[in-house]
Amino acid sequence: MEIPSISNELPPLLGDGHGRYRVHLVGNSGSGKSTTGVVLAALLGVPYISMDTFMWEPGWGQAPPEVFRERLRAALDQDERGWVADGNYDRHGGLLAFEESTDVIWLDPPLLLYFPRIFLRTILRLLRLRPPCSPGCEERFMEVFFQMESILWWCLTNHWKNRAVNRARFEKIGVGVGTDTMGRRMRRFGGWGGALKRWLRDVEVMVRGNAKSD
Repeated sequence: MEIPSISNELPPLLGDGHGRYRVHLVGNSGSGKSTTGVVLAALLGVPYISMDTFMWEPGWGQAPPEVFRERLRAALDQDERGWVADGNYDRHGGLLAFEESTDVIWLDPPLLLYFPRIFLRTILRLLRLRPPCSPGCEERFMEVFFQMESILWWCLTNHWKNRAVNRARFEKIGVGVGTDTMGRRMRRFGGWGGALKRWLRDVEVMVRGNAKSD
């Protein structure tokens, strides 16, 4: 799928029109959501929310859906300026972020680019050289390489499924898709990272411009 051309008249983030930005990052595991989310939240001066930390209990237990939703609800309400939320978890309540977002950012790089990244990240977590995705959820050798629950196996098998789900969303609410601009708040960044880096620079310029006009 090619990224439709986006009018230069549109800002890199739409916001709510009152200087508040609620950004939901979606995409497959390893696609760069957390890295992008941390940078974007810092630029906007809003909380960064990782849904992984709400989902996974110590020892890789799953939080019940009602607990997950309660945690996510509290995080989304913590700062009136907005938030940057990273994650999917639609069946557990992650749609709260999607539905309440002013902007949806779909990270869709080639599998050939991001699978090596998630492989390296997993190895570093195995060696305890990088923090786990959620406190108390340490990677273990047998699970990583020999079980169906492996994050590596999930990444490989979920790539096309995740892309299909987000492609359907993009066709409905993608910026630059069709002639009706109402409700168009989703942007897709594929390719090898150049477009995403340029967009983040545009967000930084926008934030500086907004600060000067205040």
